[in-house]
Amino acid sequence: MLQVVITGISLLSALGESLEDSFWNLIAGKSGIKLLQPFPELEERPLGLIGKKPAQIRMLTQLVIASVLKDAELVPPMPACGVVIGSSRGHQGMWEQMVCQMGAGGDFSSPHSPHSPLSPPLPWLETLPHMNAIAAARQVGASGVVLAPMAACATGIWSIAQAAYLVQTGQCERVIAGAVEAPITPLTLAGFQQMGALAKTGAYPFDLQREGLVLAEGAAVFVLESAELAKQRQARVYGQILGFGLTADAYHPNSPEPEGRSAIAAVKQCLERSNLTPDDIDYIHAHGTATQLNDSIESLIIQRLFSHNVAVSSTKGATGHTLGGSGALGAAFSLMALKHQILPPCVGLKNPEFDLNLVRTARYSEIKNVLCFSFGFGGQNAVMALAKFGQAV
Repeated sequence: MLQVVITGISLLSALGESLEDSFWNLIAGKSGIKLLQPFPELEERPLGLIGKKPAQIRMLTQLVIASVLKDAELVPPMPACGVVIGSSRGHQGMWEQMVCQMGAGGDFSSPHSPHSPLSPPLPWLETLPHMNAIAAARQVGASGVVLAPMAACATGIWSIAQAAYLVQTGQCERVIAGAVEAPITPLTLAGFQQMGALAKTGAYPFDLQREGLVLAEGAAVFVLESAELAKQRQARVYGQILGFGLTADAYHPNSPEPEGRSAIAAVKQCLERSNLTPDDIDYIHAHGTATQLNDSIESLIIQRLFSHNVAVSSTKGATGHTLGGSGALGAAFSLMALKHQILPPCVGLKNPEFDLNLVRTARYSEIKNVLCFSFGFGGQNAVMALAKFGQAV
């Protein structure tokens, strides 16, 4: 199969409004999480906001698409380019606003409704789950393959996997792929609070005193293309995609399978398809949600498959949990780690509960091969292997 490389990255997070800002703030051990109360009917909670108010998904998408085109030195229209943009929540925030508007007696279908909180409003058809990917395709001027994956917190890696497959099989020479999430809405907050999954003060992955996840908004989008095409246009290459493992627990709506069997299978699949062994891995970007169950089972998986030498960290203590966007953000940070040969720290970690080689502060290290983990609600497991381009694997 064709080699697939990354030639463009854009990222928005609570840590910064660009890839560089977010990465170097992460390396400095900073966190973008703050105690906020964006909705008066709900109590104050730690959240990861990009701006002063909750973002809308269409605006985040427009920004990251424009940024990734610039980073990869590409100019639309690109009719032959594929587009794979995922989200686990989609336009849910806008749907909630529409329902509130209807309850107030407004006409949510009218752009001139006096009760509309939207500025400018979107026709309801534009808020269907797949329409964010369609909007990205319009922005790119792409008239080929358009996909809109939705796989809970595994959405980001799943999106990149689908894009890589399109390139590997020759269906597309180039694909713009990633995930965008704007989940700070009353219903999302209330739902996670009802589950008892939300933290009260902050996100502390793998810590003895971890409280739960911190909801956050964010987006990361990539340009994937064949190594041959990248060479032809003398593009900068961030790294190479080696392979994936995608499985499902088939166990429970929100609890992972206690032995991590299906997640372990995803890791093994990824290693085998990437022609790697556990000893080849230098760094694992863990899912690390700071919930009791996830961190415990993920630690068990790492301990069973890898030696203590492999470095491990989660970046959710710095960015918060961007749900469907988290795997894409993790991939972006991992590619920057490969580029700069710096291990990102596990921000928020003070007293580790688990016997892992957790990165407490950023440090230089030889990094050739990286694994990115995403384990989503419903038992969606996604693992991706990344490497420095051109090295002997």
